[in-house]
Amino acid sequence: MKVAIVHEWLTTYAGSDKVLAVMLSIFSDADLFCLIDHLPESERQAFAGTKIKTSFLQKVPFSKHIYRYLLPLMPLAIEQHDLSSYDIIISNSHAVAKGVLTGADQLHICYCYTPVRYAWDFQHQYLKESNLTKGVGSAFVRYFLHRMRLWDYRTANSVDHFIACSGYIARRIWKVYRRPSTVIYPNVEVDDFVLGPGPREKFYLTASRMVPYKQIQLIVEAFTRMPDRKLVVIGTGPLFKQIQARATPNVTVLGYQPFPVLLEYMQKARCFIFASEEDFGIAPLEAQACGTPVLAYGKGGARETVLDGMTGLFFFAQTPEAICEGVERFERMENDFDAEFIRSQALTFSTESFKIKFRAYVEARWAEHQQNVKFYPREFARVKDVP
Repeated sequence: MKVAIVHEWLTTYAGSDKVLAVMLSIFSDADLFCLIDHLPESERQAFAGTKIKTSFLQKVPFSKHIYRYLLPLMPLAIEQHDLSSYDIIISNSHAVAKGVLTGADQLHICYCYTPVRYAWDFQHQYLKESNLTKGVGSAFVRYFLHRMRLWDYRTANSVDHFIACSGYIARRIWKVYRRPSTVIYPNVEVDDFVLGPGPREKFYLTASRMVPYKQIQLIVEAFTRMPDRKLVVIGTGPLFKQIQARATPNVTVLGYQPFPVLLEYMQKARCFIFASEEDFGIAPLEAQACGTPVLAYGKGGARETVLDGMTGLFFFAQTPEAICEGVERFERMENDFDAEFIRSQALTFSTESFKIKFRAYVEARWAEHQQNVKFYPREFARVKDVP
């Protein structure tokens, strides 16, 4: 098998990039195609020895900083990658990676984190958060997103098999593309997150990039209404100053912290709070790997990674009131949670588990594909039998 892996962009070593690194460890001879590559040298270790090919967007001035504004050019750019010499194409996609051009004798498997969120059911939320609900700019963006939906739906037809990162995303894939998918959960580095040596402390924790949909501002607002309870916030992002300004004396906003500090806080926290609607959600599993129960918004990927009443609890509205009620419910049940059991649940999402399932899936689909290409079964034919 000659394998090509297609990824959107390499700018930081985050969630989908960590999945990509494991894919490359499974298929060590694979070539990597992406739109741009501006990954810092300090984060390139996972891709050492990998042949990386970028698109013409790499040469756009300041593409490292403005790449998100290049979205109108991304469909064209991803289609320019020549993959004609490869047997298997694996697209690691949350935006445009699945749009590469492939032939009838090639096998295209898409590991899908989501259909393009801002082009489909999250369009109106995106427009509100970007202050693009009115005016000429809004009309232009709406037209472009309409065109993006047409392109995105068309390119789904060139994918032979979809893998969804969660059951939640499998439902979105069916809703948008009307295509079935197999769920294989992403790898989580649970071995790096372990039980702490000391007792728990009396503070709650949340950690995330500070962007609107993560709802960190909502968690902070809830704790401003509970001055007798402490909250620690770790992370940075566009909303950092706004969230810092909202913090009351019982809320400590630490900003970005290196991994050893994050780990220590996760090990000592009485509960980790997670308020966003995620496609999967890695942070709650990292907390659970530390034996820390999770209070999570009960929608999206968290519904598949948190066991209500066993490894955490859910609240069902993204409001400060719902979070406050969830905290009170948690404190009534706090002594019922067992750290060892919580960690054992997180271990089922390990990197090794992902490797085994992903490799087996690709090899099985490749075996089927070889048979189909060899015999060209009648279900692929469009010519009627001659009487």
